[in-house]
Amino acid sequence: MSEENKQIETFNEGDIVKGVTEQVDAKAVTVSIPGAPFDGVVPISELSSLHIEEASDAVAVGDTLELMITKVEDDNFVLSKRKVDALKAWDTLTTQFDNGDVFDVVINDVVKGGLVVDLGVRGFIPASLVEDYFVEDFEDYKGKTLAVKIVELDREKNRLILSHRAVVEADKANKKQEVIEEITQGEVRDGVVKRIADFGAFVDIGGVDGLVHISQIAHEHVTDVREALEEGQEVRVKVLSVDPEKNRISLSIKDTLPGPWAEIADKAPKGAVLDGVVQRLTSFGAFVEVFPGVEGLVHISQIAHKHINTPHEALKEGDEVQVKVLDVNPEEHRLSLSIKALVENEEAEENFDYELPEESSGFSFGDVIGDQLKDFDK
Repeated sequence: MSEENKQIETFNEGDIVKGVTEQVDAKAVTVSIPGAPFDGVVPISELSSLHIEEASDAVAVGDTLELMITKVEDDNFVLSKRKVDALKAWDTLTTQFDNGDVFDVVINDVVKGGLVVDLGVRGFIPASLVEDYFVEDFEDYKGKTLAVKIVELDREKNRLILSHRAVVEADKANKKQEVIEEITQGEVRDGVVKRIADFGAFVDIGGVDGLVHISQIAHEHVTDVREALEEGQEVRVKVLSVDPEKNRISLSIKDTLPGPWAEIADKAPKGAVLDGVVQRLTSFGAFVEVFPGVEGLVHISQIAHKHINTPHEALKEGDEVQVKVLDVNPEEHRLSLSIKALVENEEAEENFDYELPEESSGFSFGDVIGDQLKDFDK
């Protein structure tokens, strides 16, 4: 056997060699291998774990590549860069998976259902594991760097699943714990409305969300949270309670707002006439809301000029009425109101039966009783 054949026999399938790129064609790369009697070819499918359109997308002339011999042919080697990359990658990835490591990846491609990265092997980030919120369009993610961790690894099936969402959620959990430990009941913070529900709104107060119950949004009654707040709105909140064990924070917006009774003496001075709505009827009177969160009492004696046994005889809940302020007590949050003070006393007018003579008759009151007085003097 010639010396040349002896040299060729030293290069076997499965061997890993170094090659220098000599020529880059559209679908293949030609490399020279030191010590080998002839060049080798790397098909485009063996250049990367990802799909590439042109070989030049992965290598350039002069690049030194680490390659695996996949086939020895007459006067030619068929080589794979992808297999060498995978061998190295799986060892590293297995260690990262076992340790729960977080590392950065560059998004190489956006496909239906998620994102693709090249880590020596093809890694996939499903759409549901990209963010902790719904993403409608992933096109902007191509070329972007994301911190990820491995959530599924199967070397035999060549399966590698990554998650950026897991990193985001872990960061938020850590930050939430830090905030919960430092936050104190009663303090006031600035926040941003993150999410709205039927029962309230979740507000971010620096890396942790707290709940503003619907009853804590405003001093007045709120029936629809979405009419009072919107996502992204900046708000000021007061911390009502903190539960570190359950990671729960209760917040209030209304406690940071001026109370409805603030400056009530200026808004409803004695003698003022206000529009209101009957909110409640009791045996002793009616409570009328004249400002959001401000109710005053119309005592039963101030509802009508005529006698009524119960307020229900003259009013019903929801009635719109005008009232006059009889008295205001800001300290005790009390307003005394009257409806009858703004209504003419028709009953009194009906009971006044005596009529003076018409002016056109020319008689005075003295004229009417004058003769009677003369008779009395006699």
